[in-house]
Amino acid sequence: MTKKVVVIAAGGTGGHLFPAAAFAEEMFRRNWRVILMTDARGRRYAEGFPAERIEDVPAASMSMNPITAIPAALKIMRGIDAAKKRFKDLPPSLVAGFGGYPSFPALMAARAHKVPILIHEQNSVLGRVNRAMATSASIVACGFERLDRLPEKVADRKRVVGNPVRLPILAVRERPYPEAPAGGRLNVLIIGGSQGARLFGEVIPAAFALLPQALRARLDVVHQVREEQVEAAKKVYKKAAINADVAPFFTDMGQRLGATHLVISRAGASSVTELQVAGRPAILIPFAAAADDHQTANAEGLTSVGAADLFTEQEFESGPLAALLERRLADPHGLAVRAAAARASAKPEAAKTLADLAESVAA
Repeated sequence: MTKKVVVIAAGGTGGHLFPAAAFAEEMFRRNWRVILMTDARGRRYAEGFPAERIEDVPAASMSMNPITAIPAALKIMRGIDAAKKRFKDLPPSLVAGFGGYPSFPALMAARAHKVPILIHEQNSVLGRVNRAMATSASIVACGFERLDRLPEKVADRKRVVGNPVRLPILAVRERPYPEAPAGGRLNVLIIGGSQGARLFGEVIPAAFALLPQALRARLDVVHQVREEQVEAAKKVYKKAAINADVAPFFTDMGQRLGATHLVISRAGASSVTELQVAGRPAILIPFAAAADDHQTANAEGLTSVGAADLFTEQEFESGPLAALLERRLADPHGLAVRAAAARASAKPEAAKTLADLAESVAA
């Protein structure tokens, strides 16, 4: 029996490719052939992506600048033509779009060839490409209950499935929330420092330094910051006598997340979803420059159930953060309750649910 082919159209950032990879793993388990179609930039995030092969097609973000708009449009047209040609050789039974401008050529080729389309929106606001393709999709799957910017005429195609997550994060879900006995060690994980250097590299270490000495002595902090800020952050923690592991990247994030009592993070779709699946309480600082302020909308997935506190960037200063940290870390029972609320809000079967929908609409 000939295997069916799904073309996954995704790119731009890891936020689009990570859930696409989890979906791809599930489709492989169901005996589908999986092809990833992205561009050169997307390929940088696709190392280890579970696909039979990765196809590069030209892509560009549409520009409103008249100087760059024409070259961008021409590049997009070349990408659509390239995708059409490759579709003739496959041909796909389904194209699954996960957002990002590199997904546009494959989705347009699918529309031209009348290949069924499924799109998945990770954020609480429909992105530009998914917004443009929503009326051509059989299903508009989404990561959160809230989905702004969805065209009214396709509202009945919306399916809330959650965001597919990687296996190491699913494994954390099987681990109980760590106990925090009176006077015992407290683990705090800080991630997302690449978006907003001052906030994560300066404000957070300064806030920890303001905590009472007795609390500082109990802390084990894991802090992801930009490479150029590592040494400065280490100095602040050392002066405050706080045990801290500071680095620009951690390869064992699943292990780190599993051991932590509290997370400080941005509110990207993947971050919020992984906190839900793992069942970890959080302090969230949405990235103010995110398109359509979608990170603030994403944060509702945790704040609405009492699993996270939220600071805007304008509010985020070391004094208020220190006060909140002291209050949360002094209440282990409250942290455990918030962790349970995060866990209960998750959709850990997102990859399987999305694959079921994909098979239901495939040609």
